[in-house]
Amino acid sequence: MSGKRRLLQGYTFMAPALAVIIIFTFVPIIYALYMMFFKVDLLAGTRTFVGLDNYGKIFSDPKFWAAFKNTGEYVMVVVPIQTIIAMVLASLLNSKIKFNRLFLSIMFIPTLTSSSAMTLIFMWLFNNNGLVVNMIDSLFGTKVQFITNPDLALAVIMIMNIFSTVPHFMIVFLSGLQDIPPVLYEAASIDGAGKIKQFFYVTVPQLMPVTFYVITMGVVGCFQIFDQAFILSNGSGGPQNSTLTFTLYIYQLAFTSNDMGRATAMAFILGIIIFMVTFIVNKVMKADEVNG
Repeated sequence: MSGKRRLLQGYTFMAPALAVIIIFTFVPIIYALYMMFFKVDLLAGTRTFVGLDNYGKIFSDPKFWAAFKNTGEYVMVVVPIQTIIAMVLASLLNSKIKFNRLFLSIMFIPTLTSSSAMTLIFMWLFNNNGLVVNMIDSLFGTKVQFITNPDLALAVIMIMNIFSTVPHFMIVFLSGLQDIPPVLYEAASIDGAGKIKQFFYVTVPQLMPVTFYVITMGVVGCFQIFDQAFILSNGSGGPQNSTLTFTLYIYQLAFTSNDMGRATAMAFILGIIIFMVTFIVNKVMKADEVNG
């Protein structure tokens, strides 16, 4: 078979996948780039060129800064905690503790539960007459309001996200631990390093490529959080915009304010922020230089 024939055959096999990527990825991105310079009314079907005015409206909107603050806090709290807990649990499981398979199965249940169902469960736990609220009241004599309190509502979503994502990342870390050569632990043990020192000086450095993946996926997932905030606040981002996230703000712009132009502009702002944060994580962790 000639080289040109093989090349044609290869492109023929790739054609269906390339068509899907072009139609459902590149075309929408290009169209969104076009739309963000217009004021688009979906109901009326009108489109008016406004240039960069959409960005001016976004940056002057207090809701944008509320979403920026909430999402930033969410990322800075959830990503480190879920990464540390997942790594520690994976190390415990890898140490051949008894009943580790049963523990692994139980821990993985939250990952198999849909985020909508998980949100409803946590709303039941943390509502004004929920199990957690009543437990705190019986132990400390204080009625703590979570979902209706602007200072605590976002914390409920943080706890829920950590609880539901730790099992998945735990499995990722566990697979990385299986690839660490046992001879490294033996050498560290001969040098007098205990279990804790072995964890910090052998396990953690060897897991750096996996840790970079977990942190990156955690950052992207946290910036894109939508359904939990939407269900918990009934789409309002309340109380007092305390659960308003970037993606919920985009939804409100597109389908509540009926302004798809501003929504697409906001989507590109979110994309740039995710790219910049991921780039910074890459540079700080030096993912290209760690030992895989």
